[in-house]
Amino acid sequence: MARRSANRVAADRAAEERRAAARTASRARAATEPLGRGRGEEVRLKLLKAAIDVFGRHGFDGASTRMLTRAAGVNLQAIPYYFGGKEGLYLAVADHIAELIAGRVGPLAARIAARSATSPAEARAALIELGETMAGVLVSEDAAHWARFIVAEQMEPTEAFERMFGRIMAPLLATARGLIGVMLHADPESEEVRLRAVALFGQVLVFRVARAAVLRALQWKDIGAREFDAIRGVVRRAVDAIAPGQDEAAP
Repeated sequence: MARRSANRVAADRAAEERRAAARTASRARAATEPLGRGRGEEVRLKLLKAAIDVFGRHGFDGASTRMLTRAAGVNLQAIPYYFGGKEGLYLAVADHIAELIAGRVGPLAARIAARSATSPAEARAALIELGETMAGVLVSEDAAHWARFIVAEQMEPTEAFERMFGRIMAPLLATARGLIGVMLHADPESEEVRLRAVALFGQVLVFRVARAAVLRALQWKDIGAREFDAIRGVVRRAVDAIAPGQDEAAP
């Protein structure tokens, strides 16, 4: 009788272990099986949005998959399923940021290219519009979420930097160089024109990457409508200051 009782206990324990294993497998399948386009895209976007902040604050090495999924409110298996792993998610964040910025400035850059300014006055107007648009993107609340990620990649570039530079920074700089080349009657690929384009964008970037210093130096509490009008004025004056140097001026 004692032997039969022991056998029954062992059988019950084995059955419970099988049920527990089945529940675990079921949860794993639920986390990794396709959720349908709508639900799957929702999970993917949750991870991207959370990862922008987590990677921006902790870097790639400091951000664990558990931190990322907890911030997104999704299962741990979602990262390997949708992105192939943490590295894939990191690169997807870079692509996502590039898409966000391109969505704001890409249409304008396309219109500028289509108009193909041929006079310095046309180029000046287009460059002002481009600079003001970039300033608007950088001082927006949205930019606060991805600025840390971009700054970190500036300090220690990885493949993520190459993706962001290639998809958004390089095209914008090329557009600016083309306009500055028209204004200066100079080769857009020359070092001088490249320097001027980078310097112009730098004057805009400072309002995001050095935001705390900007607010303290200007005694601003925040960047609202009035402050942004002042920034737009700076952009216009910076563009107006672009003129041939002494050794560039026409004889």
